[in-house]
Amino acid sequence: MAVKKNLVIAVIAIWALVLAAAVGVGVVLLTGDDGDGDDKADKSDDPVSEQPVGGKSIEDFYSQKISWKSCGSNECGTLEVPINYQSPEDGSILLALEKAPASGDRIGSLVVNPGGPGAPGTSTVEDANLYFAAPLLAAYDIVGFDPRGTGESEPVDCITDDELDAQIAGDPDPDTPEEVEDGIEKSEEFWAGCKAKSGAVAAHVSTVEAARDMDVLRQALGEDKLDYLGFSYGTRLGATYAELYPEKTGRLVLDGAIDPSISSRDGSLSQAKGFETALRSYIQDCVDGGNCFLGSSVDAGLKTIKDLLDKIDKEPLDAGDAEGRELTVGLAFYGLITPLYSQDNWTYLDDGLQKALKGDGSTLLLLADFYGSREGGNYTDNSLEAISVINCLDDPYSITPDEVPAQFADFEKASPTFGKVFAWGLTACNGIPFTATDEPDLKIDGSGAAPIVVLGTTRDPATPYEEAVAMAEQLETGVLVSRDGDGHTAYNKQNKCIDDAVHAYLIEGKVPADGLKC
Repeated sequence: MAVKKNLVIAVIAIWALVLAAAVGVGVVLLTGDDGDGDDKADKSDDPVSEQPVGGKSIEDFYSQKISWKSCGSNECGTLEVPINYQSPEDGSILLALEKAPASGDRIGSLVVNPGGPGAPGTSTVEDANLYFAAPLLAAYDIVGFDPRGTGESEPVDCITDDELDAQIAGDPDPDTPEEVEDGIEKSEEFWAGCKAKSGAVAAHVSTVEAARDMDVLRQALGEDKLDYLGFSYGTRLGATYAELYPEKTGRLVLDGAIDPSISSRDGSLSQAKGFETALRSYIQDCVDGGNCFLGSSVDAGLKTIKDLLDKIDKEPLDAGDAEGRELTVGLAFYGLITPLYSQDNWTYLDDGLQKALKGDGSTLLLLADFYGSREGGNYTDNSLEAISVINCLDDPYSITPDEVPAQFADFEKASPTFGKVFAWGLTACNGIPFTATDEPDLKIDGSGAAPIVVLGTTRDPATPYEEAVAMAEQLETGVLVSRDGDGHTAYNKQNKCIDDAVHAYLIEGKVPADGLKC
């Protein structure tokens, strides 16, 4: 299944969400339309969604300048890029940009990406004070962009909000023939919708193409080399850039790194293991605190949670939702994994599970909605729609539903709690109507690039630590820095050792010692 590799600042958003109070067969989907079955509202006045323009050469794209305009305390603009770099004259799209100008002595532009894949990068800049510590905000213009097909950069659109609601609420581990067939139908609807609504763009939202966009952005920003901080999936994007443009690679920091050589199957196994590790760490913390409501041991706590999910699978919980939605097992799954992205969120998971054990699904539903970018009955971005298309363009591997049970042993060994859910995710790319055309088999070692700092957290659920180790080993100039801790990503997580290493490299060019442990 396509589980997000971001949610870096989940704790702040969840706090606001609680106070206010990305399943078919392996495909988790999200759309930004209005939920009535129609296409998105007309954006003809929005320059980011202008129709593609033909007749330009690659030199034309590299010669453009960004016209920045005030948007609150930041500045916003657009960047024109070819839909297809292999045939740049065929048409173009505009990417949405946002910049938080340096608050001190500026040394240049720092391009950033929050992960996903599918997360809009402009939101990272909108929340720059939450993502980045004061030294970076002082030294750099922080520049974010919505990668092609996401946010306001010609977002891919495949299904309606109502269809999405049904998919997310579905059983991520279908246990009846009817549930399996329903998942197959929903997957077919999704890919048919992508082709019908967004085919021209959806066929060209691969990581390689997004990395090429970053080089056009680098030139438009007036930078000789790209300085970059990427989180989670953003590490794959950054490593891809270093492979394609080693001579243009400046100071890169890749936080919450992904193994760039790993297959989608092995990546799913790795992530299943990562969430199991994070869940066990959460339960151990509860047990260590005494009088744990889940049980007196980690195994007892895991059984309590599994029994709860089984019960919800049979009978969804009332959630006090104004729209009449119940907490289904699919929504409970997302409500459970979302707080695992940050140790600071564990108190919200306590609340959600305690209420659910008493028959109240309200908090877990709120957490699931946060995961899916759902607010007030609408989806605020298309991140989970985009995640499926990008992932499947990058690696179209899939198996049929009949082949899934043969995977259970491996996946349940990696994760007794979540294994079957991730095994069903191996069907996610069945029926994708697109094929990547730009370096689809790119091998990444970053040969010739400047030092690349790779950050890994030992109990990271979404991008397990072992993947950071692998990325650092594979990159010719990779430097591994490790954070011993819980939650997703390492930078700006109240670890002075990590933050000092990142700031010293990005601001002063001082490369940390390879193997530094924090």
